[in-house]
Amino acid sequence: MRHKLWIAACVLGGVLALDIVTKRWALVELAHGFTEHAANGWVPLTLAFNTGIAFGLGVPAAGRWFLIAASVFVVVMLAGLFHSARPNDWLRVTSVALVTAGALGNLIDRVRWERGVVDFIGPFDLGFMHWPIFNVADMAITTGALLLGLSLWREDARPAAAAAALERANAGAEESGA
Repeated sequence: MRHKLWIAACVLGGVLALDIVTKRWALVELAHGFTEHAANGWVPLTLAFNTGIAFGLGVPAAGRWFLIAASVFVVVMLAGLFHSARPNDWLRVTSVALVTAGALGNLIDRVRWERGVVDFIGPFDLGFMHWPIFNVADMAITTGALLLGLSLWREDARPAAAAAALERANAGAEESGA
């Protein structure tokens, strides 16, 4: 349990701190709505405030409070996933910590003001579309969700693999006994 808590604390604390520091930097250094470029022009930086859900999808008038409540619910559910994770399941623990850190980072913005979540990385012109502006918390949520999906898929695959191995063993025993 101690190992599990250590991994979660390091990932959650590190990502949450990075999210807070980079959002503060963006608020100080970037002008709202104007794009600057970093990394030799590869990374566009545009300060924006997202009052909606992912990718700027809108929400009803009471959306801020709905999103705050939904975020708290998600964090509680993630705590349950963390608690149920085996102590040596570093993939599950890391993925849950990433999603939790991202959810908390965006929750902090929603609670502190009505302007919305501070986004500043992007938009990226992909040729066929512009990838929306995002932040460190969004990257943590996306990465964590993908890793959590992988973790859950691996967990579902274990019983099937064990059943197949048992079936092969039984078939081999029947052949040798016949």
